[in-house]
Amino acid sequence: MTAAVDTGFSTESGSKRAERIRLFAQPLAVVLIVGVTMVWLFTRNLSDTERETLNGAALLKNLGDHLLVTLVVSVLVVAIAVPLGILVTRPFARWAAPVFLAIANIGQAAPALGVLVLFFLATGATGGLWVAAIPLTFYSLLPVLRNTMVGLDQVDPALVDAGRGIGMSGSSVLWRIEFPLAIPLILAGLRTSLVLAVGTATLVHFVDAGGFGLLIEAGYKLNLTRVLIAGVVLSVGLALIVDWLGAIAEQLLGPKGLR
Repeated sequence: MTAAVDTGFSTESGSKRAERIRLFAQPLAVVLIVGVTMVWLFTRNLSDTERETLNGAALLKNLGDHLLVTLVVSVLVVAIAVPLGILVTRPFARWAAPVFLAIANIGQAAPALGVLVLFFLATGATGGLWVAAIPLTFYSLLPVLRNTMVGLDQVDPALVDAGRGIGMSGSSVLWRIEFPLAIPLILAGLRTSLVLAVGTATLVHFVDAGGFGLLIEAGYKLNLTRVLIAGVVLSVGLALIVDWLGAIAEQLLGPKGLR
């Protein structure tokens, strides 16, 4: 019988190597694509309307609006979904888990534009940041809520019993054993939620909250192909950068033993 030879390569190490390559290549690809697109745009003979829409100040304002909506939605999602996920995994509240998951599923299944407009009409508001952020939070809750619940539920019960066996309280077991082991899944859910927020933030111009959606709408309605391309490329580039930042956070914030 021949002894198995350890070559030092495994599926796990291969996937980690591929992830490292992607973490290095993704921002470079975004910079390259956005840079080439911007150079192409600003070296063309633009019409007066295109120059007004594609000048540096206007693009920075759209970027700021888009990032602000995404940031507010992300903070609200974490503030709501993570505590709620912890709550419904506790023995006394497990009966409520299907209820909250069903509500979050409704938010995810509903068209994002429909949720925005319905909230706008229901509140009678004139538009702005919060009119955009609140319905988009509802739309983006599901990945973080579900992953928080799954992450906590998959912790080995033997580890929980061991913690209790050495005299740890229920809250100590939660924050020192269960929650740290659930962090990778929670961060993966947040990463998905962030990308969803960036994508749906292209619709917030319908409620006067700005963003790159203004470029997409103007390009489509006025038949300005360059403006449309700028809006699409910048939106996609921002989504990829946010996804990359989420991947970095997963690497840095996850438990050291699981990295």
